[in-house]
Amino acid sequence: WNKQTNRNLLDGQKIETAWTVLPVFVLILIAMPSLRLLYLMDEISEPSITLKTVGHQWYWSYEYSDFNHIEFDSYMIPQNDMELGMFRLLEVDNRAVLPMQAQIRVLVTAADVLHSWTVPSLGVKVDATPGRINQTSFFMNRPGLFYGQCSEICGANHSFMPITIE
Repeated sequence: WNKQTNRNLLDGQKIETAWTVLPVFVLILIAMPSLRLLYLMDEISEPSITLKTVGHQWYWSYEYSDFNHIEFDSYMIPQNDMELGMFRLLEVDNRAVLPMQAQIRVLVTAADVLHSWTVPSLGVKVDATPGRINQTSFFMNRPGLFYGQCSEICGANHSFMPITIE
């Protein structure tokens, strides 16, 4: 070995070290804003009410666990039982009633297969997965009826799983 050969080997080590360490710094620079956003998106507000929603084939079950466990099932109203002014495939026999001007937390799960609790006018879409509880929250700032449906292909009658929020 001579000094020139030894110097060439060290130059290669410097380049390899640089192209290993430089991507690490780039990843750290990318990760810092992402971690900040994750921290800011974490739930910091205390919800006024919690609605537990369970998807079944082919209806939804609701539970207001804040109020002595009030529970009820919500089935679609059959077309021959509908009254004038009702929306076909969207009206239910028991509507979920939620307060206006309040932070609302919704816990969503399923009892049998995948479902998706979707209310587009509230900007809410949460997958209902058996054995898992997903959480979302929203703020209702206007009164009215809000309609939605299961937006997951969960079986032959999945389009007959309407959601009505009052």
